[in-house]
Amino acid sequence: MSRVFNFSAGPAVLPEDVLDTARGEMLDWRGSGMSVMEMSHRGAEFMEIASQAEADLRELMNIPSNYKVLFLQGGATSQFAMVPLNLLRGKGGADYLNTGHWSKKAIAEAKRFCEVNVVASTEESKFTTLPSQDALQFDPKAAYVHYTPNETIAGVEFHWVPDTADVPLVADMSSTILSRPLDVSRYGVIYAGAQKNIGPAGVTVVIVREDLIGQAAESTPSMFNYQVHAEAGSMSNTPPTYAWYMAGLVFAKLKRDGGLAAMAATNQRKAGKLYDCIDNSGGFYKNPVDPHCRSWMNVPFTLVDDALDKTFLSETKAAGMVQLKGHRSVGGMRASIYNAMPEAGVDALIDFMNDFKNRNG
Repeated sequence: MSRVFNFSAGPAVLPEDVLDTARGEMLDWRGSGMSVMEMSHRGAEFMEIASQAEADLRELMNIPSNYKVLFLQGGATSQFAMVPLNLLRGKGGADYLNTGHWSKKAIAEAKRFCEVNVVASTEESKFTTLPSQDALQFDPKAAYVHYTPNETIAGVEFHWVPDTADVPLVADMSSTILSRPLDVSRYGVIYAGAQKNIGPAGVTVVIVREDLIGQAAESTPSMFNYQVHAEAGSMSNTPPTYAWYMAGLVFAKLKRDGGLAAMAATNQRKAGKLYDCIDNSGGFYKNPVDPHCRSWMNVPFTLVDDALDKTFLSETKAAGMVQLKGHRSVGGMRASIYNAMPEAGVDALIDFMNDFKNRNG
């Protein structure tokens, strides 16, 4: 079997040793005689899996005891509605930052439930930069402030946390969670789809401060109410058990590998060397993002002549590197280098890019 270096933006690469563990436990999880996929979500075996996964995530992220950790379905996109339904608490509006494709989708959904105040937008720059902290003026009466720390398509990332004073801060961390240490106490809600840094698609992690639970709008469907899920331990219906199990394997691996501080050092190094390759190419490759807000996770770049794009993609595929085509709204290329992308994969891409430039420049 030959594995490729998979630069997909999501579902994304998973650690090979995690996949090996899952393969070894596929038919019989630790002597139970069952696959995890066959277990009752209320049975002792799966309850052990679920409990350990939550404990490991709490340890990795140093999640305070006054926060609930929920393992839900519906993807981060469902959270675009669940956040206002649960956090408005009788207030009329919320503040949002518009910094890319996923921010725009969150804003559009929130407008179905409340007045949305767009505090800042970088759309005029084609989402290639971010607002400065001193330029942000939040409404102290807002129900919450929502932002997307990392935009996968544009490749922009906040390297600082907005100061919202007493207004709860909500973050869609789908593409940046677990990539570095984080002060969870600065947030009211953190949510993340699994398919970037956590595990396979199917489970969404929500970390919510307890005082924000229990005040959902009366019209909120039960399955969109954080209180319902918190009281049921994320098992008010059958959860995505296998995705939850796989997430737990990833959490355990991150602990073995030194935790989030070690992960941050690796991620920063991987991103730095790839940006150096682009910046030192003499203009053959270009990254459009302001260097102060370049993403560690998603690196978009264009070639000097877009007529070379098809050749670049066909040759990288032949060399065992796939999913490098940029999003249709941006064009060019995009290398998503999440936690599980080995540094050897980034090195291989850099070697290829230098060789391609020498042959085509």
